[in-house]
Amino acid sequence: MHVSPTTERPAEPKSLVKCRLVAVVVTYNRLNKLKVSLTRLLESAANELAMVVVVNNASTDGTGEWLAKQNDPRLDVMHCRINSGGAGGFASGMARAMEVHAPDWIVVMDDDGRPEPGGLAAFHRLPAGKWDAVAAAVYFPSGEICEMNRPSRNPFWHSREFLRTLIGGGRSGFHISPESYKGEGFQVDVTSFVGFFVSAKMVSRIGYPDPTLFIYGDDGIYTLGLSKSGGRIGFEPSVRFEHDLTSFTSASGQKAVQRGRLIPLWKVYYYHRNLLYLYRLAAGVFFWPVLLVVLPKWLTKVRHYSGDRSAFLHLLGRAILDGLSGKGLTHQEVLRRSGEK
Repeated sequence: MHVSPTTERPAEPKSLVKCRLVAVVVTYNRLNKLKVSLTRLLESAANELAMVVVVNNASTDGTGEWLAKQNDPRLDVMHCRINSGGAGGFASGMARAMEVHAPDWIVVMDDDGRPEPGGLAAFHRLPAGKWDAVAAAVYFPSGEICEMNRPSRNPFWHSREFLRTLIGGGRSGFHISPESYKGEGFQVDVTSFVGFFVSAKMVSRIGYPDPTLFIYGDDGIYTLGLSKSGGRIGFEPSVRFEHDLTSFTSASGQKAVQRGRLIPLWKVYYYHRNLLYLYRLAAGVFFWPVLLVVLPKWLTKVRHYSGDRSAFLHLLGRAILDGLSGKGLTHQEVLRRSGEK
Protein backbone atom coordinates (compact mmCIF):
# COMPACT_ATOMS: atom_id res chain seq x y z
CA MET A 1 0.00 0.00 0.00
CA HIS A 2 1.33 3.41 -0.93
CA VAL A 3 1.77 5.87 1.96
CA SER A 4 1.95 9.53 1.09
CA PRO A 5 4.86 11.62 2.44
CA THR A 6 2.49 13.53 4.69
CA THR A 7 1.45 10.40 6.57
CA GLU A 8 4.82 8.66 6.84
CA ARG A 9 5.94 7.88 10.37
CA PRO A 10 9.11 9.67 11.51
CA ALA A 11 12.29 7.66 11.27
CA GLU A 12 13.45 5.96 14.44
CA PRO A 13 16.70 7.32 15.93
CA LYS A 14 19.68 5.44 14.62
CA SER A 15 20.91 3.10 17.36
CA LEU A 16 24.47 2.43 18.45
CA VAL A 17 23.67 -1.30 18.44
CA LYS A 18 26.04 -2.14 15.58
CA CYS A 19 29.03 -0.32 17.07
CA ARG A 20 32.11 -2.31 18.06
CA LEU A 21 32.58 -1.95 21.82
CA VAL A 22 35.85 -2.89 23.56
CA ALA A 23 36.20 -2.97 27.37
CA VAL A 24 39.37 -2.05 29.25
CA VAL A 25 39.74 -3.47 32.78
CA VAL A 26 42.67 -2.49 35.01
CA THR A 27 43.53 -4.87 37.85
CA TYR A 28 45.99 -5.03 40.71
CA ASN A 29 45.90 -7.72 43.39
CA ARG A 30 42.12 -8.18 43.50
CA LEU A 31 41.74 -11.51 41.76
CA ASN A 32 38.44 -12.45 43.39
CA LYS A 33 36.80 -9.22 42.21
CA LEU A 34 38.38 -9.52 38.77
CA LYS A 35 36.90 -13.00 38.30
CA VAL A 36 33.38 -11.68 38.96
CA SER A 37 33.84 -8.70 36.66
CA LEU A 38 35.21 -10.72 33.75
CA THR A 39 32.44 -13.29 34.11
CA ARG A 40 29.86 -10.52 33.97
CA LEU A 41 31.47 -8.88 30.95
CA LEU A 42 31.87 -12.07 28.97
CA GLU A 43 28.24 -13.01 29.58
CA SER A 44 27.43 -10.25 27.08
CA ALA A 45 26.95 -11.30 23.48
CA ALA A 46 29.71 -10.52 21.00
CA ASN A 47 27.55 -7.91 19.29
CA GLU A 48 27.38 -6.08 22.64
CA LEU A 49 31.04 -6.54 23.60
CA ALA A 50 33.65 -7.42 21.01
CA MET A 51 36.76 -7.67 23.20
CA VAL A 52 38.03 -7.22 26.77
CA VAL A 53 41.52 -5.83 27.31
CA VAL A 54 42.77 -6.72 30.81
CA VAL A 55 45.71 -4.72 32.13
CA ASN A 56 47.41 -6.74 34.87
CA ASN A 57 49.37 -4.09 36.78
CA ALA A 58 52.13 -6.43 38.03
CA SER A 59 49.81 -8.23 40.46
CA THR A 60 51.42 -10.56 42.99
CA ASP A 61 48.33 -12.47 44.18
CA GLY A 62 48.13 -15.10 41.44
CA THR A 63 46.24 -12.90 38.98
CA GLY A 64 48.81 -13.48 36.24
CA GLU A 65 48.70 -17.25 36.65
CA TRP A 66 44.89 -17.32 36.62
CA LEU A 67 44.68 -15.11 33.54
CA ALA A 68 47.17 -17.36 31.73
CA LYS A 69 44.71 -20.24 32.06
CA GLN A 70 41.79 -18.37 30.49
CA ASN A 71 41.07 -19.23 26.87
CA ASP A 72 38.14 -17.00 25.96
CA PRO A 73 38.89 -15.57 22.48
CA ARG A 74 37.54 -12.19 23.58
CA LEU A 75 40.22 -11.78 26.25
CA ASP A 76 43.39 -9.81 25.49
CA VAL A 77 45.66 -9.74 28.55
CA MET A 78 48.49 -7.26 29.05
CA HIS A 79 50.99 -8.21 31.76
CA CYS A 80 52.88 -5.15 33.02
CA ARG A 81 56.38 -5.46 34.50
CA ILE A 82 55.69 -2.68 37.01
CA ASN A 83 52.58 -1.28 38.66
CA SER A 84 51.86 1.95 36.78
CA GLY A 85 48.79 2.78 38.87
CA GLY A 86 45.27 3.19 37.60
CA ALA A 87 46.29 6.08 35.36
CA GLY A 88 49.06 4.15 33.67
CA GLY A 89 46.87 1.08 33.35
CA PHE A 90 44.03 2.94 31.67
CA ALA A 91 46.43 4.76 29.35
CA SER A 92 48.11 1.56 28.17
CA GLY A 93 44.86 -0.41 28.00
CA MET A 94 43.07 2.22 25.93
CA ALA A 95 46.08 2.47 23.63
CA ARG A 96 46.04 -1.30 23.18
CA ALA A 97 42.32 -1.24 22.39
CA MET A 98 42.75 1.52 19.82
CA GLU A 99 45.84 0.09 18.14
CA VAL A 100 44.85 -3.59 18.00
CA HIS A 101 41.08 -3.98 18.24
CA ALA A 102 39.65 -1.17 16.06
CA PRO A 103 36.81 -0.13 18.40
CA ASP A 104 34.05 2.32 17.69
CA TRP A 105 33.69 2.82 21.44
CA ILE A 106 35.72 1.91 24.54
CA VAL A 107 34.31 1.32 28.04
CA VAL A 108 36.68 1.41 31.02
CA MET A 109 36.45 0.12 34.60
CA ASP A 110 38.52 -1.10 37.54
CA ASP A 111 38.57 -4.77 38.47
CA ASP A 112 35.78 -4.20 41.02
CA GLY A 113 33.51 -2.46 38.49
CA ARG A 114 31.20 -4.23 36.08
CA PRO A 115 27.99 -3.63 34.10
CA GLU A 116 24.76 -4.70 35.70
CA PRO A 117 22.93 -7.36 33.66
CA GLY A 118 21.58 -5.53 30.62
CA GLY A 119 23.87 -2.55 31.15
CA LEU A 120 25.74 -2.93 27.87
CA ALA A 121 22.51 -3.60 25.97
CA ALA A 122 21.15 -0.32 27.35
CA PHE A 123 24.21 1.49 26.03
CA HIS A 124 23.64 0.06 22.56
CA ARG A 125 20.07 1.36 22.59
CA LEU A 126 21.22 4.98 22.87
CA PRO A 127 20.78 7.09 19.74
CA ALA A 128 23.92 7.36 17.62
CA GLY A 129 25.53 10.78 17.56
CA LYS A 130 23.90 11.96 20.79
CA TRP A 131 27.11 11.90 22.87
CA ASP A 132 30.88 11.68 22.46
CA ALA A 133 31.13 9.85 25.79
CA VAL A 134 28.67 8.28 28.23
CA ALA A 135 28.75 8.10 32.02
CA ALA A 136 26.93 5.12 33.50
CA ALA A 137 24.80 5.26 36.64
CA VAL A 138 26.96 3.42 39.18
CA TYR A 139 25.53 1.60 42.19
CA PHE A 140 26.83 -0.52 45.03
CA PRO A 141 25.89 -4.23 44.79
CA SER A 142 23.30 -3.52 47.51
CA GLY A 143 21.54 -1.03 45.22
CA GLU A 144 22.54 2.33 46.72
CA ILE A 145 24.09 5.01 44.54
CA CYS A 146 27.89 4.81 44.65
CA GLU A 147 28.83 8.29 45.86
CA MET A 148 32.39 8.31 44.58
CA ASN A 149 31.17 7.63 41.04
CA ARG A 150 28.54 10.36 40.96
CA PRO A 151 29.13 12.53 37.84
CA SER A 152 29.25 16.31 38.18
CA ARG A 153 29.02 19.62 36.37
CA ASN A 154 31.91 22.05 36.71
CA PRO A 155 30.62 24.85 38.98
CA PHE A 156 32.99 27.33 37.32
CA TRP A 157 31.15 26.79 34.01
CA HIS A 158 27.57 26.83 35.32
CA SER A 159 26.12 29.63 37.45
CA ARG A 160 23.50 27.49 39.21
CA GLU A 161 26.05 24.93 40.38
CA PHE A 162 28.47 27.72 41.32
CA LEU A 163 25.91 29.39 43.57
CA ARG A 164 24.86 26.11 45.20
CA THR A 165 28.49 25.27 45.95
CA LEU A 166 29.27 28.80 47.17
CA ILE A 167 26.46 28.84 49.73
CA GLY A 168 27.64 25.64 51.35
CA GLY A 169 26.38 22.86 49.15
CA GLY A 170 29.73 21.08 49.18
CA ARG A 171 29.85 18.11 46.81
CA SER A 172 26.09 18.27 46.44
CA GLY A 173 26.47 21.72 44.96
CA PHE A 174 28.03 20.41 41.76
CA HIS A 175 27.46 16.64 41.74
CA ILE A 176 24.26 15.43 40.11
CA SER A 177 21.37 14.78 42.47
CA PRO A 178 20.04 11.34 43.43
CA GLU A 179 16.81 12.26 41.64
CA SER A 180 18.79 12.49 38.38
CA TYR A 181 19.23 8.71 38.46
CA LYS A 182 15.52 8.29 37.79
CA GLY A 183 15.20 10.71 34.87
CA GLU A 184 16.37 11.12 31.30
CA GLY A 185 19.97 11.48 30.17
CA PHE A 186 21.63 14.89 30.26
CA GLN A 187 25.07 16.42 29.79
CA VAL A 188 27.72 16.42 32.53
CA ASP A 189 31.31 17.66 32.59
CA VAL A 190 33.17 15.19 34.82
CA THR A 191 32.81 11.51 35.66
CA SER A 192 34.75 8.51 36.91
CA PHE A 193 36.42 5.62 35.12
CA VAL A 194 33.83 3.07 36.32
CA GLY A 195 31.41 2.61 33.44
CA PHE A 196 32.86 5.38 31.31
CA PHE A 197 32.20 4.91 27.58
CA VAL A 198 34.16 7.04 25.12
CA SER A 199 34.03 7.04 21.33
CA ALA A 200 37.15 6.12 19.41
CA LYS A 201 36.80 9.36 17.47
CA MET A 202 37.08 11.33 20.71
CA VAL A 203 40.06 9.27 21.91
CA SER A 204 41.81 9.96 18.60
CA ARG A 205 41.14 13.65 19.17
CA ILE A 206 42.20 14.09 22.81
CA GLY A 207 44.51 11.13 23.45
CA TYR A 208 44.82 8.95 26.54
CA PRO A 209 44.80 9.58 30.31
CA ASP A 210 48.06 10.98 31.70
CA PRO A 211 49.99 7.94 33.03
CA THR A 212 52.18 10.12 35.30
CA LEU A 213 49.15 10.80 37.53
CA PHE A 214 49.44 7.22 38.87
CA ILE A 215 46.30 7.34 41.08
CA TYR A 216 43.66 9.89 42.09
CA GLY A 217 42.06 12.35 39.73
CA ASP A 218 43.13 10.77 36.45
CA ASP A 219 39.50 10.17 35.49
CA GLY A 220 38.34 13.64 36.53
CA ILE A 221 41.18 15.35 34.68
CA TYR A 222 40.62 13.28 31.55
CA THR A 223 36.85 13.72 31.40
CA LEU A 224 36.98 17.42 32.27
CA GLY A 225 39.58 17.87 29.53
CA LEU A 226 37.26 16.05 27.14
CA SER A 227 34.45 18.46 28.02
CA LYS A 228 36.73 21.48 27.75
CA SER A 229 37.71 20.38 24.25
CA GLY A 230 34.05 20.51 23.18
CA GLY A 231 33.19 16.85 23.75
CA ARG A 232 29.74 15.94 25.07
CA ILE A 233 29.51 13.55 28.03
CA GLY A 234 26.02 12.25 28.65
CA PHE A 235 24.91 10.82 31.99
CA GLU A 236 22.53 8.01 31.03
CA PRO A 237 20.60 6.47 33.97
CA SER A 238 19.51 3.49 31.87
CA VAL A 239 23.14 2.35 31.54
CA ARG A 240 23.73 0.83 34.96
CA PHE A 241 27.03 -0.35 36.46
CA GLU A 242 27.93 -1.98 39.74
CA HIS A 243 30.93 -1.00 41.86
CA ASP A 244 31.86 -3.63 44.42
CA LEU A 245 33.55 -1.08 46.65
CA THR A 246 32.73 -2.71 49.97
CA SER A 247 35.25 -0.56 51.86
CA PHE A 248 38.00 1.92 51.15
CA THR A 249 40.87 -0.54 51.31
CA SER A 250 44.20 -0.90 49.61
CA ALA A 251 45.25 -3.99 47.67
CA SER A 252 46.95 -5.32 50.82
CA GLY A 253 43.71 -5.06 52.79
CA GLN A 254 44.59 -1.90 54.69
CA LYS A 255 42.04 0.85 54.92
CA ALA A 256 42.99 3.50 52.37
CA VAL A 257 41.45 6.26 54.51
CA GLN A 258 41.44 6.09 58.29
CA ARG A 259 40.14 9.04 60.30
CA GLY A 260 41.20 11.48 57.60
CA ARG A 261 44.55 9.77 57.07
CA LEU A 262 45.59 8.33 53.70
CA ILE A 263 47.17 4.88 53.92
CA PRO A 264 49.83 4.14 52.73
CA LEU A 265 51.48 7.51 53.33
CA TRP A 266 52.77 7.89 49.75
CA LYS A 267 49.19 8.50 48.57
CA VAL A 268 49.37 11.97 50.18
CA TYR A 269 51.56 13.14 47.32
CA TYR A 270 49.35 11.97 44.43
CA TYR A 271 46.07 12.95 46.06
CA HIS A 272 47.02 16.58 46.64
CA ARG A 273 49.17 17.15 43.56
CA ASN A 274 46.55 15.75 41.21
CA LEU A 275 43.78 17.75 42.89
CA LEU A 276 45.72 20.91 42.09
CA TYR A 277 45.91 19.84 38.44
CA LEU A 278 42.15 19.29 38.49
CA TYR A 279 41.40 22.57 40.26
CA ARG A 280 43.49 24.54 37.77
CA LEU A 281 41.68 22.91 34.83
CA ALA A 282 38.25 23.43 36.41
CA ALA A 283 38.64 26.90 37.89
CA GLY A 284 40.62 28.69 35.20
CA VAL A 285 41.13 32.33 36.25
CA PHE A 286 39.60 31.52 39.67
CA PHE A 287 42.35 29.01 40.47
CA TRP A 288 44.36 31.27 42.79
CA PRO A 289 41.37 32.30 44.94
CA VAL A 290 40.45 28.61 45.21
CA LEU A 291 44.00 27.88 46.32
CA LEU A 292 43.69 30.35 49.18
CA VAL A 293 40.70 28.36 50.44
CA VAL A 294 42.01 24.80 50.05
CA LEU A 295 45.62 25.12 51.21
CA PRO A 296 44.80 26.03 54.83
CA LYS A 297 42.36 23.11 54.97
CA TRP A 298 45.04 20.75 53.71
CA LEU A 299 47.52 21.92 56.33
CA THR A 300 45.06 21.12 59.12
CA LYS A 301 45.15 17.47 58.05
CA VAL A 302 48.51 17.14 59.79
CA ARG A 303 46.57 16.37 62.99
CA HIS A 304 45.63 12.98 61.51
CA TYR A 305 49.26 11.95 60.98
CA SER A 306 50.53 11.49 64.49
CA GLY A 307 53.97 9.90 64.26
CA ASP A 308 54.33 10.83 60.58
CA ARG A 309 53.75 14.57 60.69
CA SER A 310 57.14 15.47 59.26
CA ALA A 311 56.73 13.03 56.35
CA PHE A 312 53.16 14.23 55.73
CA LEU A 313 54.21 17.89 55.58
CA HIS A 314 57.14 17.03 53.32
CA LEU A 315 54.94 15.08 50.88
CA LEU A 316 52.22 17.74 50.98
CA GLY A 317 54.73 20.51 50.36
CA ARG A 318 56.23 18.70 47.40
CA ALA A 319 52.74 17.90 46.06
CA ILE A 320 51.83 21.60 46.18
CA LEU A 321 55.11 22.61 44.51
CA ASP A 322 54.68 20.06 41.72
CA GLY A 323 50.98 20.79 41.36
CA LEU A 324 51.74 24.44 40.76
CA SER A 325 54.73 23.86 38.49
CA GLY A 326 53.27 20.96 36.52
CA LYS A 327 56.22 18.74 37.40
CA GLY A 328 56.25 15.42 39.23
CA LEU A 329 58.28 12.77 40.98
CA THR A 330 58.76 9.19 39.85
CA HIS A 331 56.82 6.64 41.86
CA GLN A 332 60.04 5.26 43.31
CA GLU A 333 60.98 8.72 44.50
CA VAL A 334 57.53 9.18 46.05
CA LEU A 335 57.96 5.89 47.93
CA ARG A 336 61.43 6.91 49.09
CA ARG A 337 60.26 10.26 50.39
CA SER A 338 57.41 8.59 52.25
CA GLY A 339 59.83 6.23 53.96
CA GLU A 340 58.47 3.16 52.18
CA LYS A 341 60.13 0.68 49.85
